[in-house]
Amino acid sequence: MLSKSQAKTFFLGGTVVTFAVFLGLSWNTLSKEVPKRTHEENLTPQVVRGKKIWEANNCMGCHTILGEGAYYAPELTKVYERRGEGYIKAALMSPVPWSPRGRKMVAYNMPEQDAADVVAFLKWIGETDLNGFPAKHKYNTTPNTK
Repeated sequence: MLSKSQAKTFFLGGTVVTFAVFLGLSWNTLSKEVPKRTHEENLTPQVVRGKKIWEANNCMGCHTILGEGAYYAPELTKVYERRGEGYIKAALMSPVPWSPRGRKMVAYNMPEQDAADVVAFLKWIGETDLNGFPAKHKYNTTPNTK
């Protein structure tokens, strides 16, 4: 059994070592892993403007991106891959409320340049390495012959 001073030393030593490991892993993640996965080299002024438009219009109030946000409207992390530029621009530039499947989206009636900026932001988000998030759906592609 440890004496009181030995237990104190053991606790403080373990705390220091654990904290050092935490700092090392944090440094490695932030300096090496995040830039590699997010492709920071592809961040353009257009992508940054798209992010600002995304925030100014409170898109996360309804949508989810990277697993964060509200759950009223679809998850948009891989929307560029699923729908493409034309579909996204049509939704953003529509002068009437967009209402697929009964859920109404605000009619933003965005100018084409703003819509292109948001598309660039969503494309950049979709190209980040998210370790398989969101999961790809496995659809049954074989015809039903019964």
